Amino acid sequence: MPEEIVKEVENFENRPKSNMDKTEVVNLGDAENVKETCINVHFSPSEKEEYTEFLKEYEDIFAWSYDDMTDLSTSIVAHKLPTDLTCLPVKQKLRKFKPDMSLKIKEEVTKQVKAKVLRVVEYPTWLANIVPVLKKDGKVRVCVNYRDLNRASPKDDFPLPNIHILIDNCTKHEL
Repeated sequence: MPEEIVKEVENFENRPKSNMDKTEVVNLGDAENVKETCINVHFSPSEKEEYTEFLKEYEDIFAWSYDDMTDLSTSIVAHKLPTDLTCLPVKQKLRKFKPDMSLKIKEEVTKQVKAKVLRVVEYPTWLANIVPVLKKDGKVRVCVNYRDLNRASPKDDFPLPNIHILIDNCTKHEL
């Protein structure tokens, strides 16, 4: 094997792995139309500019919002959960939150409704409470307590393989 190829392979393997390093946010749009993505902080300035220009060139292939995914069928996107018909629907007792937490929850839910990730249902047969989880940066992650619904769902006889093993196997690759 030629020496040049061996050196290039060694240089490539010794470079910091981008999926294991810190990233920085780059806006591919403008100030009015923000399209943020993350790139490796260890890129040289020329690599950073080259990579950013490449992403800007192909920015139309990314879905920046739900509205960008016009060709998706609702049969693929919408989720339906089978439930055991012998289980009665459960409406959890409404939890009360402090006023400042309620504002943070409302802000996060409003953001998801505007992005069309959530939709408002007037008369639900199942009602599950929101469980707010504080992040380190002071924002709130909105989770939902689906314990009652999980009890009524049939158990999967063919679960996914150990997902943590699959993720760990991917960390060795740069892209």
